Amino acid sequence: MRRAVPALLLLVPLLGGCARTADTFKPHIVVTSPDGGGVSRARSFTVQGYVLDDQGVKQITVNGEPVPIKPGSRKIANFAFQTQLGQARGEYTIEARDRAGNESRLVLPVAVDGTPPTAKVTRFERERNVIRVTGVATDNNRVTQVIVDGNRLNITPGARVDFYAETTGVYADIQVIDGAGNVTKLRAQR
Repeated sequence: MRRAVPALLLLVPLLGGCARTADTFKPHIVVTSPDGGGVSRARSFTVQGYVLDDQGVKQITVNGEPVPIKPGSRKIANFAFQTQLGQARGEYTIEARDRAGNESRLVLPVAVDGTPPTAKVTRFERERNVIRVTGVATDNNRVTQVIVDGNRLNITPGARVDFYAETTGVYADIQVIDGAGNVTKLRAQR
């Protein structure tokens, strides 16, 4: 019996490695396009995204219908589907299931937005060849980009965005883009 005790002590670490761990990580659904989430200028547009799971994604459905998972890793499963809106607003339910049976759901509201953002220059200064322009861009959904003379400004997207830029020349061409892709152009000058 004394010889059996050391043998059992040697087996304990080996048996501990055989223990199964439960997969409790639910798949995480992320929509990457369109930029404004589920807002577009058209009634039919492509929604793209991915599902992240530590053990691998088994299935993705949209409104109960299977969506093909693009080739590649199942741990980051890329997907895309086409919307078909009969009205200006709607929603799509994206569901994902991993190999262990864990499920996640994301309800994506979608809307058609044909209204361009607005841009207003609040201050314009010119000192020799240098122009300083300050302004505000607003949108009924979300401003995603402000571009001054071809240079994209570092902004935090939102319904109202304050901006400032320095450029050279006689005037400054400002371009504001919303999440649906609507564009407003403005030339700031004295």
